Amino acid sequence: MATKITPNKRPVKKNSPTFMTRLRTIFLKSIFWFVGLSLFFVVFFKFVPVPFTPLMLMRAIENKTAGKPVYFNHDWEPLENISVNLQKAVIASEDGLFLKHNGFDFKSMQKAYKNNERGRRIKGGSTISQQTAKNVFLWQGRSYIRKGLEAYFTVLIELIWGKERIMEVYLNSIEMGNGVYGAQAAAEHWYRKDAADLTPRQAAGIAAILPSPRKYTATSSSSYINRRKDKIVRVMRTVGKIEY
Repeated sequence: MATKITPNKRPVKKNSPTFMTRLRTIFLKSIFWFVGLSLFFVVFFKFVPVPFTPLMLMRAIENKTAGKPVYFNHDWEPLENISVNLQKAVIASEDGLFLKHNGFDFKSMQKAYKNNERGRRIKGGSTISQQTAKNVFLWQGRSYIRKGLEAYFTVLIELIWGKERIMEVYLNSIEMGNGVYGAQAAAEHWYRKDAADLTPRQAAGIAAILPSPRKYTATSSSSYINRRKDKIVRVMRTVGKIEY
């Protein structure tokens, strides 16, 4: 009787993932991790003081590279320990609609865009919320990627932090002099007093230099800064009582 020989069955190979499939998987995982981590840090900093910002690190590297002293002064204070005069001053100077908008002042942004198109001095039109998002979570620059991320973080902090926390982080994190960060450090540096004790004129002096805090000084100021102080003090009177 003849023996029937059956051929060996080879395992069927499954199609390996294509390059585009692998790329899509990596992209989706990156998005997942980015959203997860960004939400974690936004929620974390709702309750925990921000110890340092990317700008602080960048300034330290700049000074070290240039052979300059690395000066760093940053003292966190709760919002109740920061004079309401300074809160009004930065609203008057930087973002008059801070208490009303949801993170973006589209009219100011449109006006800034038109000014920049005409070749005038560059103006960002950024709100306090946008500046806070940029200072805490992002790098400096004007790329579309950075602006897109700034908008993303602005929406998050408006939804999760609220106005009171945004103002608290802003006043504790922004650059207010060369190596000077936050209201308490600025009050001590410029006026030798606590942030809680700033007068309207002194608060206006700090707010007046915010566009270029390493170029201008809050005391012994130039005529340009003194004019800005006068204007800020006038506008502060219209801000009224701050209620978050």
